Amino acid sequence: MSSYGQFCAMARAQETLGGRWTLLIVREILCGSGRFNDIRRGIPRISKTMLSERLQALVQAGALRRSVGAAGPEYALTPAGLELAELVKAMGVWGQRWLPRHAEQEDLDLEPLLIDMQRRVRFAALPDEPLVVRFEINGHPVRFLLLKRTEASFCSLNPGFPEALTLRGPLPALAAWWRGDVSFAGSNRLGLSLSGPRDLIRAFPGWFELYLFAGISPAHSDQRASA
Repeated sequence: MSSYGQFCAMARAQETLGGRWTLLIVREILCGSGRFNDIRRGIPRISKTMLSERLQALVQAGALRRSVGAAGPEYALTPAGLELAELVKAMGVWGQRWLPRHAEQEDLDLEPLLIDMQRRVRFAALPDEPLVVRFEINGHPVRFLLLKRTEASFCSLNPGFPEALTLRGPLPALAAWWRGDVSFAGSNRLGLSLSGPRDLIRAFPGWFELYLFAGISPAHSDQRASA
């Protein structure tokens, strides 16, 4: 990669961190993913080769530490990498505030959204008994979210618990709710529906902390869909 040829620390950092995917990799590790496949689940469009190259570059830059665990290589942020958390957060806040939010026009992947939901479960708010939420999102394979007081995990097959709720509809409607563009009632008007016992339907939105930046209001009122 050619250099910018500048002494400026910002330019030198851009040379190291400015490649496509790099800060998304940092985001995934900040969120708790330390193994190769876990990182890739949160960034499904990155190739294995590119992810390997970016991880190696971050290790060489001193932002990541690579170790070999029982299940293979693991990556962790060094103090230098942890300092990038403020940069990642600042970019998220800026994007949430200033970029247009029209989920129905965006090219979206389901997997990263489901992973974020899994990470942000309010375990104390869950029912006492384990249950499964069935996700039937248009154009995507069925997924199952197992919710227990001590565990939350997405599966491609029902792990053997009652399917208490079924969430159906288009991915943009789910994304709009999760991102804070609309309320859960607003997502229903966009085509998202939840079926099951009435008390569980009412409780469902409260089982999650929404997307980390969902509380950031858009700078322009026309960026938000009707809630």
